[in-house]
Amino acid sequence: MLIRLSGLVTIEHEGFPPQHLSSAQAQVAFARLILERSSGTGRDQLADTIWPEGLPNTWASALRSVVSRVRSHLTCPHQKPGETPLVSQGGRYLLRLPDDAAVDIEAADVAVTEAQDAYAAGAHAVAHQLTAGAVSNLRGSFLPAHDGEWVCAVREWVDELRLRALELASLSASALHDEHHALRYADEAVRRAPLRESAHRCRMTAHTAAGNRAEALRAYQDLRELLVEELGIDPSAETQHTYLRLLRTPDPAPGAAPAPASPRGRAAHR
Repeated sequence: MLIRLSGLVTIEHEGFPPQHLSSAQAQVAFARLILERSSGTGRDQLADTIWPEGLPNTWASALRSVVSRVRSHLTCPHQKPGETPLVSQGGRYLLRLPDDAAVDIEAADVAVTEAQDAYAAGAHAVAHQLTAGAVSNLRGSFLPAHDGEWVCAVREWVDELRLRALELASLSASALHDEHHALRYADEAVRRAPLRESAHRCRMTAHTAAGNRAEALRAYQDLRELLVEELGIDPSAETQHTYLRLLRTPDPAPGAAPAPASPRGRAAHR
């Protein structure tokens, strides 16, 4: 079973057509139940997620209806009659998935963590393979039509995870002298987060690896002007160090990619 929460919410069983959750309420309930399945989700918390602007008068019965729709979508083709992966226990909903089930954003999170270790160890090909897969898994947005505290928090985490994957994919491609993919991933990271300095450093590194020092220096100047105009600040010390290194090193230095951004970094990644 493959569960996709990035983009169109779907459940895929091998050999069967994908199941799409068309109900907006079922989508957001399903996503929270999936991501919190290890501890379960409280009934009140699930209701607040489905109706973030306020609970309807008959929310208890409405919640049961939403959960029933989710349960029907979770029915496995090989499931025995009467079995259900979603149960209510002690005021919480507990979801149990098959051992072979995978969730796209969880798989991407694991891949990026493993890729960071591989990159640090110099295994650039492994890092690139892992991050390319993570980027592919995170092509869509997380519940873009929904609002609410829980949805926005998860969306922010997914967006940050995607940026980390793009940056690390770019850095590992630069180290492998794959200039095309290095620049493509860096450009996407910059497009998604224009004020994120680590993304711009990836772009500088990609140009440098391609032997295009002039473009790398221009990328720094573009970032500097953007930061001054938008935030009234200069580039961080790390970015300035990268720039000065470029000034001192006319020839490209393959593999001299900066360390990937910290998962706890802020949006501008200074």
